[in-house]
Amino acid sequence: MNTTAPTHWQSEAWNWVVQQTSTTAQAIQDHFPHVAEQGEYDRREAEWWTAGFWPGLLWLVQSTPSSLTLATEADSAYAKEMSTGEQATERSSALSSWAESCEVQLEQCLHDPEKVDHDLGFTWLLSGVAHYRLSGNTESRRRGLLAANLLAARYNVRGRYIRAWNFGSPLMDTRGVAIIDSMMNLPLLYWASKETGDPRYQALAMEHADTVAKEFVREDHSICHAVEFDPWTGEKLKEHGGQGFAPGSAWARGTAWALHGFTLSYAYTGEQRYLDIAKQTAQFFLTELGEEIVPFWDFRAPDEHRIAWDSSAAAIAASGLLELARHVPENEQSFYQRAGELIVQGLYEQFSSKEIGGEGLIAKGTVHYPEQKYLNVSIIYGDYFFAEALVKLQGKQGLFTPDAY
Repeated sequence: MNTTAPTHWQSEAWNWVVQQTSTTAQAIQDHFPHVAEQGEYDRREAEWWTAGFWPGLLWLVQSTPSSLTLATEADSAYAKEMSTGEQATERSSALSSWAESCEVQLEQCLHDPEKVDHDLGFTWLLSGVAHYRLSGNTESRRRGLLAANLLAARYNVRGRYIRAWNFGSPLMDTRGVAIIDSMMNLPLLYWASKETGDPRYQALAMEHADTVAKEFVREDHSICHAVEFDPWTGEKLKEHGGQGFAPGSAWARGTAWALHGFTLSYAYTGEQRYLDIAKQTAQFFLTELGEEIVPFWDFRAPDEHRIAWDSSAAAIAASGLLELARHVPENEQSFYQRAGELIVQGLYEQFSSKEIGGEGLIAKGTVHYPEQKYLNVSIIYGDYFFAEALVKLQGKQGLFTPDAY
């Protein structure tokens, strides 16, 4: 694990993230951005699954102020602006205030069962739980535990999985659907067990992780996006292509969710089987990525559909690789550390918005290619994981890890 002082590009990149996020926050404040088309972030409702990533990004920036050395201080107008403690304190206070306001708005969703789904971890680890860990705020703890209880309530005892969505679909019975994104939401349950001393949350999370390991991870270590079970018997019915090209394909972001998510399950439980899957998935991702920095949206998309990239997959994977480097044997650490670092550096130097402008941090993300939704744009979760990976390169942790603070 790299615990040395940040290199020039890391210092430059982090300070640019702080500057860019602080500037964008003046416009977004306590709203919920999702994608930035034509360089400007939209505003989504609080119940939308990405709503936690903006307060999460604010907490990352607020809690990692100017601890990194600024290599270009003499030439940076922002460095001069931030040179006074008063201005830094004012910025930190504003970011915290907007993050807290987002959290209060998000609580309203917890009182409506139709407005919560498997993404409660994404929402609450990055808002209420982050706030509680940073400040000890008891209301934030209460909200986080309420969210954990609602997530646990989605567990199907027959199939041993956490149900994904609430909406109906002519293509599948969503009462029986679980998706790979769920692996990144399990840390909310692990945190709840750690916080309360009640093992039930972790037990459910591990049951779900084991089901995902059995039904989502293929022999070649590729990952499927969605699996449909019979909600009454728990029997596996079929695999769905989901946001990938087709059943049997390899959606890039889904691969990144698995890499990062299984790593986190190992971080919380110490169960070797999760670390083994994380390493295998990492190898698949890196092999498919090759010499590139950002993958196409699906590693197995036919040539005629290789017109959309997904920088968010690269950012999620990079942060996951840096997390993985913390847990593998010492002789393997440098491999994963270097792989994650190279992706982050490439994202900053080749895919960041510092040259092209706009509110997002990294460009060329794709939300849903099969539905032709938001291709090659900045996406809030791509921005969050890019910032989180930069924080990890400084020896700190992201907001999903058990020892984040």
